[in-house]
Amino acid sequence: MAEKKIGEVMKFFSKPSVAAVKITDGEINVGDSIKFTGHTTDFTDVIQSMEVDNKSVTKAVAGDFIGVKVSDRVRPGDEVFKVIPD
Repeated sequence: MAEKKIGEVMKFFSKPSVAAVKITDGEINVGDSIKFTGHTTDFTDVIQSMEVDNKSVTKAVAGDFIGVKVSDRVRPGDEVFKVIPD
């Protein structure tokens, strides 16, 4: 499976387990698989829902700051990749 870098983790909120991600390239939709990689981070999640400015959205594009639920801890600076099925 191919991967395309789409953004970077800005902040992590541990209680709701939400990552604040800045989208730097391309677009992302609910249902897409995304991979988080960093110094101690390496896992893939499927986006169940995401928010921009506390409003639920189905699509985010470059320049947006989104909040997504994650299954594991992420750290600021971790890279976010969109997993593209072959």
